[in-house]
Amino acid sequence: MNIISKLKKEWFLVGMVIAIALATVTAELGKSGGIIHLDKLTGIGVAIVFFLHGLGLSPAAIKAGISNWRMHIYIQVATFVAYPLLWVIFGDLFLAYMPAALAFGFCYLFVLPSTISSSVAMTSVGKGNVPGAIFNASLSSILGIFITPLLIQLFMGFEGVELDLMASIISISKLLLLPMILGQLARPLLLKFAEKHKAVVNKVDKYVILLIVYNAFCDSIVNGIWSSFSLEMLITSFVLCVVILLIMVHLIQWGVRRSKFALADEVAAVFCGTKKTLAAGIPMATVIFGSDPKLGMILLPIMLYHPIQIFYCAMLASRYAAQAEPVTNTSI
Repeated sequence: MNIISKLKKEWFLVGMVIAIALATVTAELGKSGGIIHLDKLTGIGVAIVFFLHGLGLSPAAIKAGISNWRMHIYIQVATFVAYPLLWVIFGDLFLAYMPAALAFGFCYLFVLPSTISSSVAMTSVGKGNVPGAIFNASLSSILGIFITPLLIQLFMGFEGVELDLMASIISISKLLLLPMILGQLARPLLLKFAEKHKAVVNKVDKYVILLIVYNAFCDSIVNGIWSSFSLEMLITSFVLCVVILLIMVHLIQWGVRRSKFALADEVAAVFCGTKKTLAAGIPMATVIFGSDPKLGMILLPIMLYHPIQIFYCAMLASRYAAQAEPVTNTSI
């Protein structure tokens, strides 16, 4: 009974495993352009998800976080400079020792923006600067619409990845930014309804991600991408994701302590600066890489990194909560 309740609690991670397993036996059904046209259905789902993100984003909380410029700069530099530098330094090693699609998957992981929901949730559990986390996670998501395709073009454009940069930015803006703006505009009309049905609304993004993962792996299997992929390579990828997360967490902690940040700001910086978004990352990948049959392998690193960051950051949040004073003052 204990195992069943734990599986229910982690239903999303279990769902990702099921989606991949299902793709191995129903690849023709779930492939792009297949019978159910799942690629088109997921596009509609993504627009709905980001409309709901815009609907739930409080302008008041974002305004409350604007003044803390030192923390904002630190977090955005960690997300869009420190992580991409890992590819600059180690990219040739990735390409030398693993399939190109998987290596590019790590490159894609490094250039993604931060998450919104889990960054804010972990900051709250760790008794950190929640308004600052909301502002930075939201800012990171918006900046990522422009910066992520730009970095992909910079790092992967000379390695056989054809990318129309402006077209990608416009497509991602339509897919993610426009629905968020419409959600903000609809807040006066729909916020009460969304709050009333919060339990369902909070799961919509996860359902859509599961469909995209299923679609991507169906495409990969139909095109025989996994034939050159071994269990050893999967374990290596998992270990690499763990090492990358640990290095970045401790590097960001070292930096904020050297910069003499308040503890509440350190908590926000660590959780916003080390998170990488699965919710926006998978839809963005479908725009940037199109119907590339290697998409499943490109997505593998972020799919591994996501549960690892949730698990480790949950433990870290509990440690931060124990360090915090009963009343935490933030610098906002």
